Amino acid sequence: MLVTLLFKEFNLASQLILAGFLVVMTIIILHYGFKLIEMGYVLRHKKPLYNHFYLRLKKLKNNQKSILENQFSFYRKLSAKEKKYFEHRLVLFIKDKDFIGREGIIITDEIKVLISATAVMLTFGFRDFYVGIISRIVVYPSKFYSNTNENYHKGEFNPKLRALVLSWEDFKEGFADGKDNLNLGIHEFTHAIHINSIKERDVSSIIFSDTFKEFSIMLSKNEALRSNISSSEYFREYAYTNQFEFLAVAIENFIETPRDFKLQFPQVYSKIKQMLNFNVAGY
Repeated sequence: MLVTLLFKEFNLASQLILAGFLVVMTIIILHYGFKLIEMGYVLRHKKPLYNHFYLRLKKLKNNQKSILENQFSFYRKLSAKEKKYFEHRLVLFIKDKDFIGREGIIITDEIKVLISATAVMLTFGFRDFYVGIISRIVVYPSKFYSNTNENYHKGEFNPKLRALVLSWEDFKEGFADGKDNLNLGIHEFTHAIHINSIKERDVSSIIFSDTFKEFSIMLSKNEALRSNISSSEYFREYAYTNQFEFLAVAIENFIETPRDFKLQFPQVYSKIKQMLNFNVAGY
């Protein structure tokens, strides 16, 4: 009797272990099967299979939403559904980063919302929008002395310290004129996103880094295009420092004057749009 009971218990345990093993294997197969299907889709269409999928949307506090609505023009361009997605991502981005004030700067909701909104805007076409290479955002009242090259900076990204450093005065000035193609926040976040895309292997990082390679090859092989770019004066002189700076400046232009960009350099515009997977009205 005891032997029979033990045998039944052993048989039940074996069945449970087998069922658990089959469940785990099914999940693994589905996971990698989906990854394989999506990678085929990415290679063909140069965009993720999906972008926004949330079980429950986070909401901003009323004062934070007021800051966003009144001071961040990009948000006002979004559809009602996109605004909900944007707010959800903004809440999570703010929570994920450590904001640090220097030289008397007090970190306010305005600082958190506007700086974070810049990152969320640039990664709105990404699935992974956190820009994981950034763990802290350091804010100075104005230009700050940088030990990197012993000079005063308006902003910089330090990948070793995982820190984005900004002058609040110059950050705000970047949004004061939305058509001058000069925006410190966009510029510095682009550097961080670029480096993050090189280090990470999520689908959005792969699209960004692969498209940047295509973009670089296009410029290197098309002498007429390079000549048109340099003679047009559409991109400011700093863009020609190196390929990283050209990309950062180009994305400033893309965000602020998309119609001019598309009209003058449709090939370059198309690559930037693909790189960011940007499908917002007006772009």
